[in-house]
Amino acid sequence: MWFKKRKTQIYGNISSDMWRKFCRNPLSMASLGIIFVFSLIAVLGYLITPDQTPYANEQHLEIAVQKPGFEVYFLKIYDQPEVKQSFFHTMLFGKKANYTAIPIYRHWKDRGVMYVEAYTGDNPNEGQVMEIKTNDYKIEKRRFLLGTDRYGRDMLSQLLIGTRVSLSVGLIAVVIAIFIGILLGSLAGYYGGWIDKLIMWIINVVWSIPTILLVIAITFALGKGFWQVFVAVGLTMWVDLARMVRGRVMSIKEKEFVEAGRALGFSDYRIIFRHILPNVVGAVTVITASNFATAILQEAGLSFLGIGVQPPMPSWGTMIKENYGYIILDAAYMAIIPGIAIMLLVFAFMMVGSGLRSAMNVKE
Repeated sequence: MWFKKRKTQIYGNISSDMWRKFCRNPLSMASLGIIFVFSLIAVLGYLITPDQTPYANEQHLEIAVQKPGFEVYFLKIYDQPEVKQSFFHTMLFGKKANYTAIPIYRHWKDRGVMYVEAYTGDNPNEGQVMEIKTNDYKIEKRRFLLGTDRYGRDMLSQLLIGTRVSLSVGLIAVVIAIFIGILLGSLAGYYGGWIDKLIMWIINVVWSIPTILLVIAITFALGKGFWQVFVAVGLTMWVDLARMVRGRVMSIKEKEFVEAGRALGFSDYRIIFRHILPNVVGAVTVITASNFATAILQEAGLSFLGIGVQPPMPSWGTMIKENYGYIILDAAYMAIIPGIAIMLLVFAFMMVGSGLRSAMNVKE
């Protein structure tokens, strides 16, 4: 009883002190706020995007490469039955449009008949004039806050859905890295001997291969796609974690409370996972924040190279790839905006990791 009470008290004091030091760092708290905003955007998904179609992929070539703030009228002809779906289905997967949308210059009525002039991208009064022969239609004005890309898609919607891809890849990749890193690191550090030598040999082999080349090789082996990126990135980020956990376990297993656990007849499993690893959680959290930023960068790089997330699924890396040719033209913002989003999110995770590292520094 004394052993359990003493252990819990030490953990509680370290945790509360660390949190207080972290909260006193304004840059770390601001970074945490940025991560929260991006996470909220990723969770809400299609509920907050102007384009709620799956993958925000409503294309209108007539309005391609328009400047931020561009406004145009749309004629919506409801020619398909509306599909009823739940709130959560719409939030996760979007909603298929039950209408045909046509950008127009203007609309007017003549003798009870509605006419519209189709948008052509040129000067008004040169578009095709069409008569609306149905009563099931709607004319609305739409504003594109970030403009449109070369396919006439809403840049803001693409950017918001791309947030979900980046955070999802980072989260799943970090979970995979944590599972492999903690498992192998704890086994190597606790048992030592030939198990330690074998695991360290595997770590050194993976360590010697450049990360981006290893990710590309795994991606080619598994194929291109959304889930393949999760696995490919996750299988390359566990090495740092395993080395750190191994060193910490080798140090902690010599402590008195571990010896007490052995004397009481506790199993190796209980000693490792209930008495040793809780002392490693803080350091694992710091590395995890850094690995999250690395995963986001790797996903963006793979998508930019064309071997990551595949169209029509939006990704910040894919957006840069599709629009980097406009950097030398007057539409450089099309590639710069997703680049700023990547930079901001990676910076936030790095600052959170730095704040945790400073908070855990006992000497300070």
